[in-house]
Amino acid sequence: MKEKIKIGVCCLARKTFDFNAALNIYKKIQGELKQIEAIEWVFIEDLVIEIEEGQEASHYFASQEVDGLVVISGTFALGHLVLELNKRVQKSILLWGLEELPYDGGRIRLNSVCGINLNASNLYKAGVKNFHVVIGEKIDEDWLDAIRIKRALSEAHIGVIGSRAHGFFNLDVDELYLYKELGVLVDFYPLGDLFNQEIDYDKLPERKTQLETLFDLSRLEEHQVEKVADLIIKFETFIENNHLTSIAIRCWPEFAAKFGISPCAAMSVLQSEGKVLTCEGDVLGSLSMLAHSAIGGETPYLADFSQVDFKEDFGLLWHCGVAPCNLWDGKCIRALDSDFAGGKGVTADFVMKPGDISLLRFDYAPGEYRVFIQKGEAIPMKKELKGTYAKVKFKDHVRVVLDKIIENGIAHHISVVYGDFIRPLKIFGKIIGWKIIK
Repeated sequence: MKEKIKIGVCCLARKTFDFNAALNIYKKIQGELKQIEAIEWVFIEDLVIEIEEGQEASHYFASQEVDGLVVISGTFALGHLVLELNKRVQKSILLWGLEELPYDGGRIRLNSVCGINLNASNLYKAGVKNFHVVIGEKIDEDWLDAIRIKRALSEAHIGVIGSRAHGFFNLDVDELYLYKELGVLVDFYPLGDLFNQEIDYDKLPERKTQLETLFDLSRLEEHQVEKVADLIIKFETFIENNHLTSIAIRCWPEFAAKFGISPCAAMSVLQSEGKVLTCEGDVLGSLSMLAHSAIGGETPYLADFSQVDFKEDFGLLWHCGVAPCNLWDGKCIRALDSDFAGGKGVTADFVMKPGDISLLRFDYAPGEYRVFIQKGEAIPMKKELKGTYAKVKFKDHVRVVLDKIIENGIAHHISVVYGDFIRPLKIFGKIIGWKIIK
């Protein structure tokens, strides 16, 4: 389900053009917009023509706390209007231009595109660059999805349990700089808080039955199955009690030794149910997955770019066994295994299903945030490894894809989701001022 957002809409006009035709078009647009899912619309019903009307609309949108603003150029209009709107709202603006109507008596009727040109130039030269432009009969729903991403991240509360994994310096974040960029808050909790989390033990039988249904458990001891079920409930309870959007877990080296198993299998189950949990204390990994979820991506997960085959032109997206179990290919044996962490691993073990995928990494380098995005296709493969993994082909040769990752210093975790979720993230990066690497 996509993130719900609130969007303000108004239509600008000038009486020297065919403003009545613009109003009729605007009324039609309002009806069509109301059909789009998960959006609360805040309309200025009449045309905004005079400067005072622009000021009134601006105050109204600000009072409604809209997440973004759609400004339709019904006709060419005064340059003051969009600047007045931005003055108080200060959210990303979609400048929407209409296609020109048939000429009437030798006069241009709307001059909408010129109005877009004026407004874009005024905003840009005023240092406001978080606008996006569409021209035509339909709104750009990818811009709406970009606003969903921005909203979801600004409301996110990330819990780091432990810290980042030992030696993974590249996953660290500056919490207040991240707050400045997105508004997200990060809180840290000791591993012991999770280990000692009180749970409702009446839920254990149901979770154990679930594990028996989902996985081949023949390689586990009974106490390990019990531990996985226990940990699933601990994670659920911890997230609920601390009002967390996502948790990033220091899953090694202490976890298996102190708790008795690694968290991978429990995370696989919970991720299949829509929870966002990330390995190795990866905060930006959590945010990447939340971005995918905000625009309708189902059960995203983190993977490593673990292997490349330049001759056969593919990459292997692998991790030790944490991917959502609902993404199983349906052919291999889906199992839990304890090969890792000296027999205490208890990780999921299966091949991922085939299909189109989208990759995303929000990443930080000194002085800048970046958005790495890439499309690929997971193709069938035999089960030859422990863990969860997919064999992936890209539009570009895998060497080119790997070079982009390595040469830009992108961290080694990437959010993977099935489907095409590229363009909204490009727009998000543009309106927030982050560098796009694709």
